[in-house]
Amino acid sequence: MFNGQYPVISVCILAKNASATLEKCLSSLVSFSEVILLDTGSEDMTIEIAKTYPNVKIHTSPFLGFGPLRNLASSIAVNDWILALDSDEILSPSLIHEIQSLVLDADCAYSIPRHNYFQGKWIKGAGWHPDVVVRLYNKKRTCYLRQKVHESVDTQNVRAIPLSSPILHTPYRSYSDFLKKMEHYSTLFAEEHCGKKSSSLYKAVSHSFFAFFKSYFLKKGCLQGGAGFIISLYNAHTAFYKYLKLSEKNFAAKKESRSDEQEKEKGHPPHKKKNIF
Repeated sequence: MFNGQYPVISVCILAKNASATLEKCLSSLVSFSEVILLDTGSEDMTIEIAKTYPNVKIHTSPFLGFGPLRNLASSIAVNDWILALDSDEILSPSLIHEIQSLVLDADCAYSIPRHNYFQGKWIKGAGWHPDVVVRLYNKKRTCYLRQKVHESVDTQNVRAIPLSSPILHTPYRSYSDFLKKMEHYSTLFAEEHCGKKSSSLYKAVSHSFFAFFKSYFLKKGCLQGGAGFIISLYNAHTAFYKYLKLSEKNFAAKKESRSDEQEKEKGHPPHKKKNIF
């Protein structure tokens, strides 16, 4: 037992404009000796809320992509063991007790079930359940892959050990949150896959259709009432805009490449992007 403290574990949280959920998140972490909050440009009360918790250390960074940000936060932490969280997640009391009882093995990373809530209801379908995420790991043995979105811990050289108690997650508090995150995630997807994955209007439509069919029927969103339909529709819209934006970016990149080749043929140096930093 750790006598109310967890000196070997640093909790690392990414946050931006998280004032609506941050207090509940940080209140579930008061027994941890170090909580790193990495803020990427909040314009609300996020920083002010974090300052009221003595175990929270606040750092700031521009947005680098979720994977790189996770690794940056862990590099700041004093401890080798990292528990990665989002600002809209809460550690359940049973999970805190389970973590407290662990004998941590550096050759392992620990996966945690996540219960996702919408409109106060635990959603047990529509692709939101089951949901298991690797969040507890030793930073000297592994780290997050450098994905801009849907980041994950590299488990190639460690064993993934499942825990039984859940993280409680409320990813969307309103319909506006759906729209904001759809815009953000679809843009990150297009940036990450530009030039690496083909796309077209047909692919955008087909991926959208399959995303709805998978979420609503195959993943049993139809059993979750109106919430299941809304989530399935959101998944379909996100898939559509992901591939539509990717098609747009691929077209722009090819057009720029052709322009550079034409300039070379004329004996002019290719256009260079200005460094704004």
